[in-house]
Parts: sequence; structure tokens; C-alpha cells
Amino acid sequence: MAKLEAKLGMIVDSVGNFFSGKDQLPWCDPDIVAGCEREVAEAGKQSDEFLQECLLRLSWALVHSKRPQDVQRGIAMLEGSLPSTADPLQQREKLYLLAVGYYRSSDYSKSRDLVERCLLIAPDWRQAVTLKTAIEDRITKDGVIGLGIAATAVGLIAGGIAAAVSRKK
Repeated sequence: MAKLEAKLGMIVDSVGNFFSGKDQLPWCDPDIVAGCEREVAEAGKQSDEFLQECLLRLSWALVHSKRPQDVQRGIAMLEGSLPSTADPLQQREKLYLLAVGYYRSSDYSKSRDLVERCLLIAPDWRQAVTLKTAIEDRITKDGVIGLGIAATAVGLIAGGIAAAVSRKK
């Protein structure tokens, strides 16, 4: 139990780094995911409300994992549970976590759409605003890289044509 508490302390530090700008998004290691999975298994003996809380924590851990298969599992869990979520706060949480999952999966367009839906529910939610900024920065960065690649390709093609023309002369 002490080991899980230490790992949870690392999550709190990671979240703090996210808001201070040191880290783009907090990461979660496999031990935390395993702990959350055990918690869900044990929660089945408790109330449905407690089980839902445990499932939300597991979803959080999965979408913040460094392992792509965990992130995909978290996305699937959240997408499966979102339609039956009536409470706006829970819906906001799940939309945010889905946005994180898609961000981690490099689907920035879908991530941005989800975080914007989240901001419709809570326009001043700092976590969502910060994630939206990170998504937009990533889209901009990827666009600049894409332009650089395109410019290089055009330059190579133009160079090849110029070389071919000069050989014919």
C-alpha cells in the first residue's frame, strides 16, 4: 500500500509539473495502472458509485500511460461509458480524459474537438484550457515541420529538374 501511495505522490508531482510548464502532460507508469486495475477488481464488491470512481481513476491512469496499448484501452473505456453519463461534471471529466487519450495517440484534431466540447461545459476549466493550448502548439509545430518537409521536397524536385536540364545542354 505504501508503494501505491508513493506512486500516487509521483502523479501529484507530475500534475504540478504539467501546470508549471515543465511537462506537457503528466505520465503514469505501469505500477499505477496495475494498482488501479486491482482497485477496480476489489470495487466490484462495493457500491456501484465506488466502482464508477475506480473506473474513472483507471481511465485516467490508462490515458496518461506511456504504453500506447494502455492509452487505446483507456480511450475505449471512456468512449464506452460516455453515452450513459448524465452528470455534466462526469461528462466533462470523461471528455477531458478522452482528449488526453487522443492527444497521446497523436490524433490532435479529435483531441481538440473533445477539449472544445469540454470547455462548453466548463469554459474556465484550467486543465482543459492548458490542454487546448498544448494541442494547438502541437498542431502548429507539426504544420511547420510539414511545411519544411514540403519545401525540401519541392527544392529536391526543382534541383533534379535543373540537373536534368543542364545535362541535356
